[in-house]
Amino acid sequence: MKLQRLYSLTRKAVDEFSMIQEGDRIAVGISGGKDSLTLLYALCGLRRFYPARFSVEAITVSLGFQAFDLEPIKALCRELDVNYSIVETDIGKIVFEDRQEDNPCSLCAKLRKGAFNTKAAELGCNKIAYAHHKDDVIETMLMSLILEGRFHTFSPVTYLDRTGLTLIRPMIYVNEADVKGFVNKYQLPLVKNPCPADGHTQREYASELLSRLNAEHPGTRERMFTAILNGNFSGWDQRTPFVRGEADHRDTLSESFPSQLS
Repeated sequence: MKLQRLYSLTRKAVDEFSMIQEGDRIAVGISGGKDSLTLLYALCGLRRFYPARFSVEAITVSLGFQAFDLEPIKALCRELDVNYSIVETDIGKIVFEDRQEDNPCSLCAKLRKGAFNTKAAELGCNKIAYAHHKDDVIETMLMSLILEGRFHTFSPVTYLDRTGLTLIRPMIYVNEADVKGFVNKYQLPLVKNPCPADGHTQREYASELLSRLNAEHPGTRERMFTAILNGNFSGWDQRTPFVRGEADHRDTLSESFPSQLS
C-alpha cells in the first residue's frame, strides 16, 4: 500500500465519522508495532492538507521491560516532526510478578490506557487515536459473538466521560494486509514487543479464525465488515457516507506529497 492510499482511507474514516475538528490536539499511542506506526504516518500526513487544522502528539507507555529499545521510534518522530513522549511505568512488574495474573492482558490494558490517557491530558490533548484497522473491527465482533453472546464491536468515535477525551479510530477502513504491505514498502522501524504474553491472546485466536473463514469462503471478511456498516452498532449509525471520489483525493494528495507519490 502506498502513502496515497493510506491517506485516502484514513481521510475517508475521518470525514464519514467526523473524527477531527479545528484545533484538535490528538495523542497517538505508539507501541512500536506496525499498526501504531502506520497510524502515526497517516495522521502526520493528514495534518498537512486536512481543512481542519490539528496537531499530533506521540506517546509510548513503557511497561518497564529492559529489552525495549525506543531509539528507532524517536528517530521516526523527529523525521515526522512530531513531539514524542515516553511514560515510564512498572506495569510489567505489577502484572507478571506482583499480581501474577492468569489473564494478564486485561489488567495490563487497563493500566496502560490509564497511563496513556493521563499523559495525553497533561499534554493538552482533547482526543486520543487508536490504531485499530478493519480486521480488528471484525475480530472484535467475532470475539463478542463467541465469548459474550452478543453482536457488538467498538465504535469509530467514543467520548470517554471520566477523562473528557474523545477516542477516535482513523484506520477502520484499512485492511491489516495493507498495513503489512505499507510497513514493508516504507521500512518502518518496528520495535519488538517484549511482553511475555505477546501472540497468545483471544484476539490472536479471532484473527486466525477470520483468516480461516475467509480462505474457505472468499469474501467473508468484506461481507462481515459490510454487515457492521449496515447494522445497528453504536456509533456506526453516525456515519455520513463519503461523497467525494477517489480521483478528488488523488489530486489533493498528489499536490501535498509530490515526491512521495511518484
